[in-house]
Order: sequence, then C-alpha cells, then structure tokens
Amino acid sequence: MSAPLPAPERRPPRRSARTRPAAPVFAALGDPMRRTIYERLAARPQTVGELAAHLPVSRPAVSQHLRALRLARLVDVTEVEGRRLYRPDAEGLKLLQAWLDLHRALCP
Repeated sequence: MSAPLPAPERRPPRRSARTRPAAPVFAALGDPMRRTIYERLAARPQTVGELAAHLPVSRPAVSQHLRALRLARLVDVTEVEGRRLYRPDAEGLKLLQAWLDLHRALCP
C-alpha cells in the first residue's frame, strides 16, 4: 500500500497591485466592533473614553480597535485642548471606493 499524498501547500490568495491597498480597510471593517466604532465617529468626533462609555468593551480594547482603524486609514486623531479626538478619515474610504469601482467595471 502506498503512502498518502501530502496535503497541497496552501498559499494566501494573490492580490493584484490594484486591490492590495484596500486589504487593510476590509480587514479593519471585518470586525463588528470596529464598524460600530467607525459609525459612532461618523456621527461626531470622540475620545477613547467617550467611545468606551457607550460600548461593551474596555478602554484598552477601544484603543486597540482605533489603532487598527488608523492603520487602515479609516480614522484620524487630532489633539484638541489636551484631548485626543478621533474622527473618520476619508482616505480609507477612497481606497475602498477605488476597489469597488474596479470590480464594478468587471461586472457585466
């Protein structure tokens, strides 16, 4: 009896140069809490403490989610009177829109 064949090597799906910039946006928005945080910030800029007061997660967890949203260029932070105020950043949405436009053009 012959030995079983090894499992095929799994590689991550290949992304084209045009879709690669949107990948962090999809990853960030793939988390329901991050979507909730983003939607709250779209209503008005807020601090970590203001966000955490209305969410079922701790302040450190909110900070981690905000970091992921900042890395995806969906959220920006500014210092206002000694407080760090978070607000939506249109740059991440531009990346997402470019991805959607590219794929919309491929649809019949």
